[in-house]
Amino acid sequence: MASRTRKNVGVLGLGIIGQRVVENLREGGFHVFVWNRTPRPVPNFVGSPAEVAELCDYIQIFVSDDDALLQMVQRMTPNLTAHHIVMAHCTVSPDTMRAAAEIVERRGGQLLDCPFTGSKNAAEKGELVYYVGGDEAALRQARPILEASSKEIIDIGKVGDATTIKVATNMITAASVQGAAEALALVSKSGLSPEKFAAAMRNNGSNSATLEMKLPMMMEGNFEPHFSVKHMLKDVVIATRLARAFGIEFGATDASRHGLTEEMRQGRGDADYSSLFRQYFPAGGPLGAAANGEEDQPRLAGIDEGKTEQPEKVPVAVETSAEVPSEAKSMGEVVPAPATVEAEPETATEVGGHTTVPAAPNEPAPAISAATQPVAATEPKPKEETVLTFPVPLKEGEGEEPRGLWGGFWRRRTDD
Repeated sequence: MASRTRKNVGVLGLGIIGQRVVENLREGGFHVFVWNRTPRPVPNFVGSPAEVAELCDYIQIFVSDDDALLQMVQRMTPNLTAHHIVMAHCTVSPDTMRAAAEIVERRGGQLLDCPFTGSKNAAEKGELVYYVGGDEAALRQARPILEASSKEIIDIGKVGDATTIKVATNMITAASVQGAAEALALVSKSGLSPEKFAAAMRNNGSNSATLEMKLPMMMEGNFEPHFSVKHMLKDVVIATRLARAFGIEFGATDASRHGLTEEMRQGRGDADYSSLFRQYFPAGGPLGAAANGEEDQPRLAGIDEGKTEQPEKVPVAVETSAEVPSEAKSMGEVVPAPATVEAEPETATEVGGHTTVPAAPNEPAPAISAATQPVAATEPKPKEETVLTFPVPLKEGEGEEPRGLWGGFWRRRTDD
């Protein structure tokens, strides 16, 4: 067996990011030992997480969810010592990250909360950005290892703080791509050039590095995964659970969550999350292709003036090739399966009720039902008016709101 040295680094998880981090570490002169749930024919592949801990004082974990992180830490426990620094790079709930840290600390080691931003291309170039929470002395020791695959390391604070920041940034990322998908669908439906839309976006204040990458992917129908639907949905579900714990609702996050859930229902959990665009062009081919004809036009929410029917109900329990993790079963949605373990169902607190949107100043107030607001006998019966309501997230067994950012926000109701 190889001897243990301070230059040994262990990596658990050889997915899109993990395998590229390994390459960067080896180029930086580190001796790297690896483990993956599915064995790989790669150098220094060992038999278990415990064996990685036996060989390496520094261990980087790239797994997909809460249960997988806790399982990795527990499997290393017999060989963890005061010399170990574990870097957890997965996006999980802050509570899970703190629980993992407690397990490591009971053995005398340290865990750094190290989520990152950057996808496949950034990992290949060694240009990830790490957000780090945890002991400052441990970070100083681990810094050369993190620098091998990053362009920046941001010290956030305590264990759990970095994870919260990462979840918050992914809320923005998911919502911006959802909005871009809707905007591109609007442009295409209007008969305008998607290329001209992309040119208009280039110097627009709402543009970003993410949209610079994702807009061309949507236009080309290229959904090769850089960051998958199932992983983005997992992060958005974490954000939703945190929001509900604070008793608040996030409309944009809910809209992206519904879109990502629909992609999972269509069996596209492993595609890049820019496939949110397929909500509106299901064929997913390049815009303007024959497959994107009249039968494949964007799906529109029911907003026509002459229509009052409710949105079509979509059954919640839909079979897909993916299993449903615990953190979103309680939301009544189909979400990505954990990459490593099955989670047990939990119960989340639902926020009930609908909030009626008030009329803007100098505009007529929304119509109120005659049962609660009688009309004087001398006045004619008022005409029907549209009342817009803000729907709460789905409860068990209910259908979804209309697709799309605004469709997900607003629902029509006609009162007499």
